[in-house]
Amino acid sequence: MLQLHKIHHIAIICSDYETSKHFYTAMLGLEVKREVYRAERESYKLDLALNGEYVIELFSFPAPPERPSHPEASGLRHLAFAVADIEVAVRELQRQGVLPEPIRVDEYTGKRFTFFSDPDNLPLELYEM
Repeated sequence: MLQLHKIHHIAIICSDYETSKHFYTAMLGLEVKREVYRAERESYKLDLALNGEYVIELFSFPAPPERPSHPEASGLRHLAFAVADIEVAVRELQRQGVLPEPIRVDEYTGKRFTFFSDPDNLPLELYEM
């Protein structure tokens, strides 16, 4: 059997690089580890970390097609971030103009969670630890 150790990173293709870069860094607080412009592909690659751990590659490409999110389509459903206090996190998102869904409770774990969208309408989740 294959011996996996952990998830290394998640790759996201955005439609507006500067808007998504601002969202993931200034609004969500991810740290820039490396930013590269690849002229031959007319593409940026931004490596982002959470608490020092590399977690997301943000890519830009010229005119990428939209990915359906609603109704739910096959493929990656959402990306979830753990938070200590969901109400504090929701208030911070709202302060920055991001409107999360109402907080719900996971019927199996009893933990609270909510969903919101990135600038390309990709579903993101906050899940209380």
